Amino acid sequence: MNENGTILIVDDDESLGSMLADFLSAEGWNIALATDGHSGLEQATQDAPDAVVLDVMLPGMGGFDVLRALRQKSMVPVIMLTARGDETDRIVGLELGADDYLPKPFNPRELAARLRAILRRVAPDDAAVLNQDGLNMDRQSRRVTLDEQVISLTGAEFSILERLLLAQGEVVSKDELCRHALGRELLPYDRSVDTHISRLRGKLGDARSGEPRIQSIRGRGYILIDTS
Repeated sequence: MNENGTILIVDDDESLGSMLADFLSAEGWNIALATDGHSGLEQATQDAPDAVVLDVMLPGMGGFDVLRALRQKSMVPVIMLTARGDETDRIVGLELGADDYLPKPFNPRELAARLRAILRRVAPDDAAVLNQDGLNMDRQSRRVTLDEQVISLTGAEFSILERLLLAQGEVVSKDELCRHALGRELLPYDRSVDTHISRLRGKLGDARSGEPRIQSIRGRGYILIDTS
């Protein structure tokens, strides 16, 4: 999956960027680098990388502003680099549309693993089309419509919705959703899945019955209800 793919790294720490570029290049990716938010946003929108690694703390235009502007134009997978222990940065990044986050300092092997997992999730699957209560998902084109209106989803949001649709009205645990969407185990106090679900609810709205389309089952996980 990663052969000839391009990863854009946006970080003002040039030594870190160079180290990550060397490591990820050896793993088979092509690497582009940007050291500030403005150039990072420009490269992300014009050069169409396969994924973006985006630091929160950037000079001038910060990482959150870059992500906010990027999501108006592109659903490219984004992994945010955050300060270790700063839960606020992680939640804000996810709410703005990041697919995952990685606290600094980190092992570059962990970043490579996160990138592989996310890129596997956005790769074309099969031609199956999933339908439920006015919701339509084409897994080949990765196109989602609700009552014939196109819904724009990030890679993580698409994968979570896909898993809920495949469950055919059964409850799916947060651990399973994390593995399916992010390719990793759910960590203690990790709210990534909850935040992606919250964004999905906002985009999908309520079911025709007026109930929340995605419901939380306490202690078990989430379910996509079918009221058709």
